[in-house]
Amino acid sequence: MSKDYYNLLGVDKKASKDDIKKAFRTLAHKYHPDKKTGDDARFKEINEAYSILSDDQKRAQYDQFGQGGQQGFGGQQSGGFGDFDFSQFTQGGTGNGFEFDFGDIFGDVFGGGRRSQAKRGRDISIDQELSFEESIFGIERTVLLNKVSKCDVCSGSGTEKGSELITCSICNGKGNLREVKRTFFGQFETNTTCETCQGAGKVPKIKCSACYGKGILKKESEIKVKIPAGIENGEMIRLSGGGEAIVGGTTGDLYIKIYVKKHSIFRKDGNNLIMDLGVKLSDAILGGEVNLKTLDGDIKVRVPEGVNHGEILRIKGKGVPVDKNHRGDILIKINLAVPKKLSKEARKAIEILKQEGF
Repeated sequence: MSKDYYNLLGVDKKASKDDIKKAFRTLAHKYHPDKKTGDDARFKEINEAYSILSDDQKRAQYDQFGQGGQQGFGGQQSGGFGDFDFSQFTQGGTGNGFEFDFGDIFGDVFGGGRRSQAKRGRDISIDQELSFEESIFGIERTVLLNKVSKCDVCSGSGTEKGSELITCSICNGKGNLREVKRTFFGQFETNTTCETCQGAGKVPKIKCSACYGKGILKKESEIKVKIPAGIENGEMIRLSGGGEAIVGGTTGDLYIKIYVKKHSIFRKDGNNLIMDLGVKLSDAILGGEVNLKTLDGDIKVRVPEGVNHGEILRIKGKGVPVDKNHRGDILIKINLAVPKKLSKEARKAIEILKQEGF
């Protein structure tokens, strides 16, 4: 039965190429197999429709002859390949709505094939919120994850304690099975990984009672995460092997995204901590001393005589740790607090200063 490619994409037969592309992107996003709303069969149909309608020549041929017009391989229905355009097919890719992998086909026929891709467990991503102090000095956190992990009872072998591994009866220890594959070239035999032994060629004689011979199981796992000093808000930490385990492959990774709470006084700038300090007019003129709460505790800061608004005071070695022996500084920005109301005596004093040129 011929497919209506326009109907598959939900566009009119007079739709422009931009309208077709827009419709394809919307549907592909919706039906992609990795999405919750994913539909593998529908996704393939959408790809097939777009590959025809996005090409002017193929679209014209489809409009004139229908879907059958796309299957003539350049006008030749049988024997040889005629004017068939092999450039439409890429290694491991798709073209014209068909899916072929010449690495599989020619590799199996002529010996060799493509390199097998290593199996890898699923990566996990989590968030961690830190106080400002924890982000400055660093901290070690323990996170509890419910994930697929290696079985602790059998150490991932799938074998009951005291038992042994025996030759897989399904593949006879080869780890793979012969499979017939039919393509437009003809019929070929290919090798597929044995699902019973996962390519190992051996299976447990007595299966582990904890994981039922799988070597992996879902359980709660405690993972210690060392968060370095001076980490930034939004920064990501990658913990290799902290993800989910998989049979016959490597464990995935754990990604931790850091969120840092704002501090009431300080803000971070590289290895320095910046803060604003309101100074009374009298202290700015005569100098003074103020108590300051830092991340290391309370300290006294000397405000020099004649300090100006916007001037920066520096406290060395009280900022962000650079290494075990060095830290950044605290930078204090002076904000001069000008009084809105003055007593008669204060006003007279200011007028005297004004007369003297201050």
